[in-house]
Amino acid sequence: MLRGIAAVGLLVVSNAFMTLAWYGHIAFKSRLERFGLVAIVLLSWAIALFEYCFQVPANRIGSAQFGGPFSIWELKVIQEVVSLTVFTLFALLFMRSDTLRWNHLAGFGCLVLAVYFIFRK
Repeated sequence: MLRGIAAVGLLVVSNAFMTLAWYGHIAFKSRLERFGLVAIVLLSWAIALFEYCFQVPANRIGSAQFGGPFSIWELKVIQEVVSLTVFTLFALLFMRSDTLRWNHLAGFGCLVLAVYFIFRK
């Protein structure tokens, strides 16, 4: 149980870095617009390094092949749900130009159903 909680926690931290690396340059455009594309790519890569520093341990701790509670399929679906959850929070806090609509929530609901079906024995 503790390994599962640790894996999910590390996935949350990893996805926070991933979301910042992928979308931070859009959210913080006014602060970064003076930099060129190459600088933004290098900054994103630097942030993504921290993503991997949490993602890889999360997968190793959580994987049944390393003594964790999750199959590789379960880990992937958990990661996707965590990713969308973190992205949603990021978008609501920093990306005020786009709104969360019912179809977005319906799509997230489908992912929750995916979790149900993946974990079903």
